Amino acid sequence: MNASWTRFNITSIVLGFAFLYLPIVLLIVYSFNESKLVTVWAGFSTKWYVALFQNQGLMDAAWVTARVAFISATAATVLGTLAALALTRYTRFRGRLLFSGMVFAPLVMPEVITGLSLLLLFVSMGLDRGFLTVTLAHITFTMCFVAVVVQSRLMTFDRSLEEAAMDLGATPVRTFFQVTLPVILPAIVSGWMLAFTLSLDDLVIASFTSGPGATTLPMKIYSQVRLGVTPEINAACTLLIAVVASGVLVTSVLNKRREVQRLRDEQAAQRG
Repeated sequence: MNASWTRFNITSIVLGFAFLYLPIVLLIVYSFNESKLVTVWAGFSTKWYVALFQNQGLMDAAWVTARVAFISATAATVLGTLAALALTRYTRFRGRLLFSGMVFAPLVMPEVITGLSLLLLFVSMGLDRGFLTVTLAHITFTMCFVAVVVQSRLMTFDRSLEEAAMDLGATPVRTFFQVTLPVILPAIVSGWMLAFTLSLDDLVIASFTSGPGATTLPMKIYSQVRLGVTPEINAACTLLIAVVASGVLVTSVLNKRREVQRLRDEQAAQRG
């Protein structure tokens, strides 16, 4: 009974991971295909990566996407961290329930509704759709994800560390930057990475809020895929996967090293 149940679990896990990751593996493999036909393997080649970097339209869209993702992730991290601090440190203030609902509403709001509402807002404000509106839209819907990540870390934060620092004469601002911020920094970095990845991946909201000269890479890829998948698209998606995977890997390694160093410091302090 246990053996059959174990085999069933293993089979389910293998099939689940294959369903999730096999299409990505095939996309990466066929990005090195010699043939222009994406479903016919004709040998190994990197010519489509060369063609990709010579495709000015895709390069312009990638540059716009990178700038939007970096700016929106940075702004969303600052705003999301402040929102998380307000929700965890100030548990009683007028309008807290409304504030909390407004912060976390984009988590459950359909992207079509979010994109349409932002479009109507920008039109009513007289803002021309372009780089600015896409960036503001991405800040709006990624900020809540940062707030969730940082708030979860602040909920388990030992506030006696801050109290000890202020008892020793540190100001609240100095206490935050020298005590609180270093402890919650891994959560802030994780929130930034999540916001950056969500901005890179967004298609629906960007489609509502973009304008001439602000076409993002997902929008460009989607418009070309409607006419047929080309090896250049496979190469572009492979590079995008590599960028995101590298960022996640680097962040995980840094957080792991930081955690190990923190444990070593605690053990050294206990021995001393």
